[in-house]
Amino acid sequence: MEPLTPIETLCRIILRAREYEAQVPTDYDGGEAPENVDDEDEGELSVLDDSINTSVEEELTNALEDLAEDQLAEVLAFAWVGSGTYDAADWDEAFEAANEESNVVEELMDMPMLASVLESGMAAFDISCNGIGDLS
Repeated sequence: MEPLTPIETLCRIILRAREYEAQVPTDYDGGEAPENVDDEDEGELSVLDDSINTSVEEELTNALEDLAEDQLAEVLAFAWVGSGTYDAADWDEAFEAANEESNVVEELMDMPMLASVLESGMAAFDISCNGIGDLS
């Protein structure tokens, strides 16, 4: 299968998605500590601070928004195959359903582990980022 979206573009999206998903732990000072916290850790909860990734989020959103509609649908279909929503054998059905989605960018941005599911979906078609940029 030859993707509609250049492989370099798919790999750049995966790289940005990885950066977007990378969160920095920070101490949480509100609320009460859960009951199962050891006494020495009491009052110090580690949570994820997503405010650091604002520029990466914008870069990822822009990369997705720059795609043509069929390319954007392809990215979503790859993510669905990678997440197990569709099998690789059901590609045409996944691609058609992705074309019918009203807000693909938002769906992709809200998808947990976007980078991993995109890589898995591409791997189902023997497409890889090996040897391309920083992803090798």
